[in-house]
Formats: sequence, C-alpha cells, structure tokens
Amino acid sequence: VMGALANKIREAVEKQFTEKLEELKAKKLEEKIRSEIVDITLPARHQRSGHIHPLDKALREIMKSFIRMGYSVEEGPEIEEDFYNFECLNLPKDHPARDMQDSFYITPEILLRTHTSPVQVRTLRKHIPNSPIRMIAPGKVFRWDNDATHSPVFHQVEGLVVDKGITFADLKGTLEVFAKELFGPETKTKFRPHHFPFTEPSAEVDVTCFKCGGKGCRFCKGSGWIEILGCGMVHPHVLEMCGIDPEEYNGFAFGVGLERIALLKYEIDDMRLLYENDIRFLKQF
Repeated sequence: VMGALANKIREAVEKQFTEKLEELKAKKLEEKIRSEIVDITLPARHQRSGHIHPLDKALREIMKSFIRMGYSVEEGPEIEEDFYNFECLNLPKDHPARDMQDSFYITPEILLRTHTSPVQVRTLRKHIPNSPIRMIAPGKVFRWDNDATHSPVFHQVEGLVVDKGITFADLKGTLEVFAKELFGPETKTKFRPHHFPFTEPSAEVDVTCFKCGGKGCRFCKGSGWIEILGCGMVHPHVLEMCGIDPEEYNGFAFGVGLERIALLKYEIDDMRLLYENDIRFLKQF
C-alpha cells in the first residue's frame, strides 16, 4: 500500500516539474524573441566601398595629361647609386647643391634617391642612340624633412624630352597645356628665372590662382600666382655624360611635387594628413 502511494506522489511531482519546466522554457523563448525583434522596414546597412586616395587621384590626372601628349611612363630603383642620383646630373662630390637635399645615405655610394631624375639618366643611357625620348618618371623620393609642408617620404613626377631642335618654346607650350588640363582652361602660366645644376637655362613655373583667377586672395597670399614646378633645358654636361652629342641633340626637363599638386587641388593645409590614414579625412575624397 505504501509503495503504490509513493509511486502516485512521485508521478504527480514529476508531472508538475515537467509542466513548470516547459512553461519556463516557453517564457524565456518569448522574451528572447521580443528582445531580438528585427524591424524589416528599417533601411539596410550598406557596405562601404573604397575609393582612390587623393595622392593617387592627383597622380592619375598628371599621368593622363602627359600620356595624351605621347609620353611614356618610366620607373627606376628607389635605392640608387650616387653616380645616377648626383654625378650624372652635373652634381659632382663637392657641389653645394648636394647639401640642400638632406639625403639618406646607406653607404658613401648608395642612398635613397632624392628625386626621380636618376630615372631620366637611366632612360637616356639605355635608350637607342639618336632616337627621340619623351617620358615621365613618377615615384617615391626621400629627404630628411618633416613638417606641415614637407615629408621624409614624398612623390615626384619628372619629365624629359630629348630630340633634335627642341627649344624653350616647346617646354613652355607643353607646360601650358599641362597647367590648363590640371587647373582649368582659364589658367595662365608664368616662368621665372631660376638655377638648377642639371638644366640651363632654368625656370620656376607659376600658375594663376584657381581660387581667385589671379586677382589675389588668402589662398595665393594676395599675389594671384601659385608656384607649381621647376623646369629648364637639359644641361649639355648631362647629355654628354649620358652619351648624347649636345651639338646635335637637346631637350627639356621638368619636375613637379605630387603632394604639392594634391594640396593645391584639394585645398589641404597639412601634408601629414595624406599619410595618417584617418578615415574621417580620407572619406572627404
């Protein structure tokens, strides 16, 4: 009698326990569903796509302009021999202009290139003799500078044309076309005499301020002009060192700082912003 009663009580307790357990599970599931509800009327989260860095945007515009004019794009090593970086460019060991470039030397004869001019020299030396050259050389260069307008690693685009009968007028016409394509058809250019050891005569090129049209504003410091690059006719000594007869051939060269163009075109006031990879800055472009 006692055993039968115990079994009845055990079955009743187990039944109550099972029912309560199922009730708690259902309640927990209901709470979870309520807390994790998705409003399907809300707009979806879109995946953000990447875009071109402002430096690359400026480089593509510059390259597009010169490629349309028939220029090839050449590259060279970033770790360069002193011979190509300086000596072939009319900058012997004791030349004072070497001190202005604050170079990173690895050995007395090997350094990180301070400009992309060595690519021009290498192109001249390997080129088929007596055939025309029309090239640009974009790339990284290295100098010991670091502030709001300078960086120890920066980029240049240098150009070179060598052929028979090339004149300063060809240089002026080329750079005028380039300036108009880069800054707009109303842009004017101004050439100021300057000195570079590897060109003679040499000049620095200004363009009319694209913010005020040359009237004078804060952007151009009231002058109406903005300096963008240096240029000149290739020095006869440079041609001779590259095995080209300067009596028969001549040419012109120019060099533009890519960061300078990017800072001007996109109105950036600190070059360091280009390298900090801050998404808040980059997404503006």
